[in-house]
Amino acid sequence: MHKFTIDINCDVGEGVGNEADIFPFISSCNIACGGHAGDRETMLKVTKLAKRNNIKVGSHPSYPDKANFGREVMDISNQDLIQSIRQQLSIFDEVLKKTEVSLHHIKAHGALYNQTAKDGDLAKVYLDAVEKYKNQAVLYVPFKSVIAEMAEERGFKIWFEAFADRNYNSDLSLVSRKEENALIEEPATVLEHILPIIKKGEVVSVQGQSLNIQADTLCIHGDTVSALKILMYLSKALPQNQVQIQK
Repeated sequence: MHKFTIDINCDVGEGVGNEADIFPFISSCNIACGGHAGDRETMLKVTKLAKRNNIKVGSHPSYPDKANFGREVMDISNQDLIQSIRQQLSIFDEVLKKTEVSLHHIKAHGALYNQTAKDGDLAKVYLDAVEKYKNQAVLYVPFKSVIAEMAEERGFKIWFEAFADRNYNSDLSLVSRKEENALIEEPATVLEHILPIIKKGEVVSVQGQSLNIQADTLCIHGDTVSALKILMYLSKALPQNQVQIQK
């Protein structure tokens, strides 16, 4: 019987404070580095905790917009955005050095993540900002996105990311959080959503269409209310369905 493996990641260090609970059930984490949430103290605390749990550590840069939690497109010059992303990553580098942890990946947050998926100009700005990490870290990016194509062309290593707790539109964009059906919060429904992604490379949109998708890693948002409940359920249900979480 064929067995599958998948990485499961969570966005953390965002003020929820549930990292100690969820870390035993995931294999990589994306730590907020001051743009939308977090500061040097939270980065240090969460990185140490990730190290103790043997979890791959990534940085989670964002628009510098704590007021909107990085979830709104920001009117900012390209140069100021590059400077902000580099500053966020530089602080995170200092934390990693202090904790003797290696940077595994970089994943943009919120509106920056969603916009770089479809906006070539912004994707170029983002890739310029993270260029120095090209040979050091993997970029977590959406499948069939502008950022994925451009990153590969520029020689970045990428992992395709899909979302376990979010619904998809028929263009593979995420259903807006402003819509009632944006989130998937019931553990059994999450499993039903992700098994075809892992095993068949398919996801069903809210419009009912079956879409091709690839995923090296699946995200469950740390601030989803039922995140721990979902992760505990998946830790048992995935192996029962021939899927191992990739530590």
